Amino acid sequence: MKREIIITQDGSTTIRIPEWDENYHSTHGAIQEAKHVFIKNGLNLFHHKDSISILEIGFGTGLNAFITFLETQDKKNINYVGVEAYPISKEEILQLNYVSELNALLHEKIFQTLHSSSWEEMQTIAENFTLTKRKQFFQDIDDENQFDLIYFDAFGFQLQPELWSESIFKKMYDALKTNGILVTYACRTPIKNAMLNAGFKVEKLPGAPGKREMLRAKK
Repeated sequence: MKREIIITQDGSTTIRIPEWDENYHSTHGAIQEAKHVFIKNGLNLFHHKDSISILEIGFGTGLNAFITFLETQDKKNINYVGVEAYPISKEEILQLNYVSELNALLHEKIFQTLHSSSWEEMQTIAENFTLTKRKQFFQDIDDENQFDLIYFDAFGFQLQPELWSESIFKKMYDALKTNGILVTYACRTPIKNAMLNAGFKVEKLPGAPGKREMLRAKK
């Protein structure tokens, strides 16, 4: 399936799948969206913790992992697990401009290592940051009480509603520790109901630029 690199409105890149009319990040701004949804309304809730375990559903371009590293370096210990069934190519990685757009040239090697590190085993990316990338379909996740925070960044509900089902969110619920948090850019009634039926307490929050609302769920 053809994929192409496009520039979003904040100047940062994302990947577009023309056949699906779908993008990996918001066209209103990939970096803006990542910071608003996953950092401001997710990671920042754990300011009191020295160590955080994070599960990302849809590792994709590595943007969320890279921003998490930049936000926590020398501050917190991060155990990051990224699940991705269809990893992007080396050619696509080279076209992503996140290092320059985030003014993170000193950490360009970190971004490269996020992508070049081996799959299926824990890798030490930096002194305070470990990464485990898993080639896995979301329905095959079977972690229990492992994570403080989940970045739920799957393709949109209109494209793959099965990824936003009660059964998937039950797996997310099981994977979280007590008081764990799941955040996602999406906000639809069927998604909220699936989260509630899985056992979560759910709240609507203001969305990233260009989107009215997003969801945050707590175990």
